Amino acid sequence: MLTISQLAAYAGVTVRAVRHYHKIGLLPEPERNHSGYRTYDAAAVVRLIRIHTLADAGVPLARVQALLDAGPEEFADGVQEIDKELRAEIRRLQNTRSRLARLAAGEHLALPQSVVGYLDRLRGLGVGERYIEMERDAWIMIAAQVPHLIDAVIIKKHEELDDPDMMKLYGLLSGALDWLADDPRIVEIADLLERLMIRAVEAGEVGNDGFDDQFVALLDSTVAQSTPGAARLLAILEERGWRGWTRIERVPADRADRLDTELPPS
Repeated sequence: MLTISQLAAYAGVTVRAVRHYHKIGLLPEPERNHSGYRTYDAAAVVRLIRIHTLADAGVPLARVQALLDAGPEEFADGVQEIDKELRAEIRRLQNTRSRLARLAAGEHLALPQSVVGYLDRLRGLGVGERYIEMERDAWIMIAAQVPHLIDAVIIKKHEELDDPDMMKLYGLLSGALDWLADDPRIVEIADLLERLMIRAVEAGEVGNDGFDDQFVALLDSTVAQSTPGAARLLAILEERGWRGWTRIERVPADRADRLDTELPPS
């Protein structure tokens, strides 16, 4: 007969582990002998080794009891089910590690890879970091609002970068954050935007964007507050019959006529 220390040594576990298995009911606790000690037989050693083997293999202790008492077929099914759960957990942890690795770069926080790739392309084209940071924050909000649409939107944005006017626009916007409201280059930006808007309308690319009106207003207000010249740029565009920034729309004709008399020429 074995003492608890000898039992633990034979099974390759600690005495503390044996007592824990007693406490949770995995290993029966023997009665004390006439000397007041608890002693264990070979059956206890075998059961403890089986408990330790299952636990060491990753089987949750809460499920060890069922496997110990199962027949061969039931045992095999139980192991397969646990293996399936472990593989799912491994995939989850691998995804977590991948996300953490991407977060180390800072920009990947809350952004899908498609947007990160687009911002990197802008960097490669010489767009300034301050402007990219502003656009990044807008994309974070957009990706959270319409995650199912973001990849398709980014594909379209890549296509737009093949347009010389769009490239020129980004070049101007990159430096516009420091311009005063009366900078003449703001009119040049308005000219570029208007040409791009006209093409988009003619191509039937202006329509439902998936955003609610409140979200559009939030994005537009962010742009309007980004630089002293932004409000003037939007006013010029509205004077010419365009409204908005996130969702470009034609101003109704009567509204455009009133603007012609209310605003000075650009």
